[in-house]
Amino acid sequence: MIYPIVVYGDPVLKKKATNFSVEDKEKVAKIIADMFETMYNAHGVGLAAPQVGISKRLFVVDGEPLDEKECKGFKKVFINPVITSEYGKEWEFEEGCLSIPGLREFVSRPETLTILYLDENWNQHTQEFSGMKARIIQHEYDHIEGILFTDKLSGFKKRLIQGKLTKISKGETDANYRVKVYR
Repeated sequence: MIYPIVVYGDPVLKKKATNFSVEDKEKVAKIIADMFETMYNAHGVGLAAPQVGISKRLFVVDGEPLDEKECKGFKKVFINPVITSEYGKEWEFEEGCLSIPGLREFVSRPETLTILYLDENWNQHTQEFSGMKARIIQHEYDHIEGILFTDKLSGFKKRLIQGKLTKISKGETDANYRVKVYR
């Protein structure tokens, strides 16, 4: 099932998500499949549960569409993740977000992270990721923490894009996928 993507202005995007319990295993498997389908339909490389209106600590990624050598085969599920450390040189990259269609801005993030998470089979992992993989994870992780990439911009930059954000929150967007506007 393809979910509509929640856009800027919906309170679910600003709320810190809660963990799934092991009793949710079957339900989570269906949500994961639907999230991948939704992400591919919207031509994204990552999607967090709050972006489909589910305030839970879950996100999916597939870096393959980026056409970056380091992201080939980078398809993962992160259930109840916790970033335990971020380090290395900060680097800027222009980011976009399915919940903020049509808007892209440069964001600085540390180059490397270590993350503890459960995979789709509920196996626990602690892994280190760098470069573009780390950036994708950091962006999606921010969603489950109630943070949008626009929150990382300077006050001046935020004022410059406020009109665009207001239009998006009203559903005035040219997204080529279904969106859900908060009313």
